[in-house]
Amino acid sequence: MVTHIDWQKSSYSGGGDENSCVEVGWFGDGIVIRESDYPGVVIATSRGGLRALTASVKRGVLNHPEG
Repeated sequence: MVTHIDWQKSSYSGGGDENSCVEVGWFGDGIVIRESDYPGVVIATSRGGLRALTASVKRGVLNHPEG
């Protein structure tokens, strides 16, 4: 069981602990993601899942929710 995760944040977030950002870490064989403002809320995914999310963001698919 993993008890510690080394979180990494984007270089676009700047330095210091006060910048809001998404952080990524390894957990077992998977990847975990969290928002630095809410560190207790963690989403677990796979490499493929993170790759699909990143591709959707880059294409702008998530910019305008349909409603």
